[in-house]
Amino acid sequence: MKKTIACLCAGMIALLASAAIALALTPEESLKKNFPGIAVDSVAPSKVPGLYEVISGRQIFYYSPEAESIVGGPIVLKGNRNVTAEKQRELEQKQMAAMAAKAKDLPLDKALKIGSGKNIVIEFTDPDCSFCRKAAQFFAGRRDVTKYVFFHPLDMHKQAEAKVRYILCAKDRAKAYEQAMTGKLDDMKFKACKSGVVDELVRVHKGEASRLGVTGTPFFLINGQPVSGANIPLIEKLLAQKNP
Repeated sequence: MKKTIACLCAGMIALLASAAIALALTPEESLKKNFPGIAVDSVAPSKVPGLYEVISGRQIFYYSPEAESIVGGPIVLKGNRNVTAEKQRELEQKQMAAMAAKAKDLPLDKALKIGSGKNIVIEFTDPDCSFCRKAAQFFAGRRDVTKYVFFHPLDMHKQAEAKVRYILCAKDRAKAYEQAMTGKLDDMKFKACKSGVVDELVRVHKGEASRLGVTGTPFFLINGQPVSGANIPLIEKLLAQKNP
């Protein structure tokens, strides 16, 4: 009997000690302990008691230290106020501002330069991206733009990097770019480009996309203002500001 009581006491002490350790952890420490594979940028109290807002890259989710669980989906308060969407917009604005700041150090001499207009457009593109082609079509007829193109071929487009190398290997890169962005290379057989110079350019272009945090294409800086995607109305508006 005494042994049984002693065992029970020891078990209770162990449980209490474990609970005390759990309570001693901050929400961020608890999250990292229970989900070590998740990259955490910040952890802060949410509008719901007991839930903490977690920012991980471009994602927002919630964590309950008490339940040691992750909760997905938006938090919508009384009056249909979606605080998750509000935070997402705020996060995107901060990320865009950070990307614009980093873009000031872009090596434009390594980019493909097209045109000589007064509007400066920096473009990150993929020749097999349909939205990139849509944007390229919009810019094709404009004479008020100087465009600096960095290539960011996405893994999902298996032929994209070969087309990028074709463009960068060409004597007339602007013409090769036009061929790629209008789909003329899609059914064309072209030689694989083998060049140390082009290898280095591809490395630089990919590296700059990674440094800025470009994850999708197209991505633009229109006179220093970031634009994600082929948002033609916004691009037109930003160009018009310099064309009174």
